[in-house]
Amino acid sequence: MAANPSRPPARPLSPHLTIWRWGPHMAVSILHRATGMALTFAGLGLLTWWLVAIAGDPSGFATFTKVATHPIGVIVLIGLTWSFFQHLLSGIRHLIMDTGSAFELQTNKTLAIATIVGSLLLTAALWAWLLFGTRA
Repeated sequence: MAANPSRPPARPLSPHLTIWRWGPHMAVSILHRATGMALTFAGLGLLTWWLVAIAGDPSGFATFTKVATHPIGVIVLIGLTWSFFQHLLSGIRHLIMDTGSAFELQTNKTLAIATIVGSLLLTAALWAWLLFGTRA
């Protein structure tokens, strides 16, 4: 059977997800992008609202405070805090890799897991201090 001359020859497809096994380093790479987007949109939106609230009248700040201290508001703030720490630690991981280090598979996976564990621990420590440690 002759090949169709009007059709270009088949090219090999990139194997990416078909041959690579999912690992923590892949998850952290995706999390780095996702947390960057969360910080850009939700974080900047919240920061802008807060700045407008403190620059305006007391009722605007009272509204912001009411929303921010509501249980759902606290969950959003905790999520943004985790996003910040995850993005920060992942950025440090990338900085280490930019020096030419940590490309060995096991080292790379270990650093990836360390960013996830570290971001969770830093978030928990900060919020424990904010919620329970500032009371006199």
